[in-house]
Amino acid sequence: MNEFWKSSSWISGLQWLFFIFTNTVVIPITVGAAFGLPQESIASILQLSFIVTGIACMVQALFGHKRALMEGQSGLWWGVILTLTSIAVAQDMPLAVLGGSLAIGVILSGVITIIIGLTGLGPVIAKLFKPAVMGVFMFLFGVKLIGIFLKGMLGIPFGNEAQSATIDLSVSLLSIIIAIIVIVISIKAPPAIRRYSLLIGIVIGWIAFNLTFGGQQTVEQTSSSGFSFFPLGEPVWNTGVIITAILAGLLNTANTFGALKGTDDMYQEETTNGQYRASFTITGIFTSISGVLGLVPYAPYVSSIGFLNQTGIIKRVPFIIGGLMFFVMGVIPPIGQFFSMLPLSIGSAVLFVSYLQLLNSSWSFFSGVTFTAFNVYRAAIPLFVGIIIMTLPPSYFETIPGTIRPLLSSGLLVGIMLALLLENMFKWDRDTEAK
Repeated sequence: MNEFWKSSSWISGLQWLFFIFTNTVVIPITVGAAFGLPQESIASILQLSFIVTGIACMVQALFGHKRALMEGQSGLWWGVILTLTSIAVAQDMPLAVLGGSLAIGVILSGVITIIIGLTGLGPVIAKLFKPAVMGVFMFLFGVKLIGIFLKGMLGIPFGNEAQSATIDLSVSLLSIIIAIIVIVISIKAPPAIRRYSLLIGIVIGWIAFNLTFGGQQTVEQTSSSGFSFFPLGEPVWNTGVIITAILAGLLNTANTFGALKGTDDMYQEETTNGQYRASFTITGIFTSISGVLGLVPYAPYVSSIGFLNQTGIIKRVPFIIGGLMFFVMGVIPPIGQFFSMLPLSIGSAVLFVSYLQLLNSSWSFFSGVTFTAFNVYRAAIPLFVGIIIMTLPPSYFETIPGTIRPLLSSGLLVGIMLALLLENMFKWDRDTEAK
């Protein structure tokens, strides 16, 4: 309890607040825009995101895996949902039908995740996610999210407007400068200052942006229209969308394995079966809730590993304080509206630096694999295929049946599935074992 009232805990908690905020604020805005929701509905979903995410972080830290790992709206789910909306538009499927089917799929996915937690299947499934699989996941996940935040740094808007957007040179220059400042502080500054590098970058960048551009490119301020169930569409059954959602939910378990396994060394202990059970159960509960409220489903953030490496703040108390402050931001709209004025390009620049640490996490997993000319395919195929698919325009996949198109058009999902299949179907280490 004494730790809770220390000023250092609250300063570290403030940095956690900004990390949670910058990882959350863009997601409901882009999803709302993709579904063509009015600004009032988007504001409501944004406010709900703050409240639910703050609660989810605190519950996981207190009763779940009990580590300082952000529980937030999954980047993997985010990408799948945006892909589904683009496919729905191309196929003339009403977005309300997509949203309603997605709600059913997300709720079912949450129930399956709860079952995984309650039955203790987490450690069993974890055996499938071997070091080579986790290395592929971490690398592709980093590529996917770094790409999103690099676009934010370049002043390219999120959502449908990105189709015809161009690079904003002045915004890009400031964002790059802020990213360089954060990197230099992280490398050169004394440890007492280094741990607050992200917070320092946000404060400097926010002030510099307002002085330079007068507050342009911030989140649009709109009052909430009140909460409602199924804001993306009333529940309706579409087999293809629901199957895709359930498969995405199963692959989303990689986030839990990545976050917990990736922090074992930091906490100097291996994740226990009890931690897996509690973590999956809580993630499943909040995923089901997100289906009802129209939010992107939840998962432990593997990007938290980069934050922990960057700041060294591994204690739970500052993280719980950050989650509490984020919850308050949602409960008291004026506070949330003030922080939502943070320029997206500055938030993207700081997160860009934080997510670079995912390369280190990927390398740590790959270091547990002995690569040879025979077994290099176990990683090379999913990595290269996944990255190439990420670069292909959506129009290339129009000839693929709609039921599997969302999966096959996602480089991240394809890469994870290939890694799982290749790693668990072949004995790649037989040549090294023979030696």
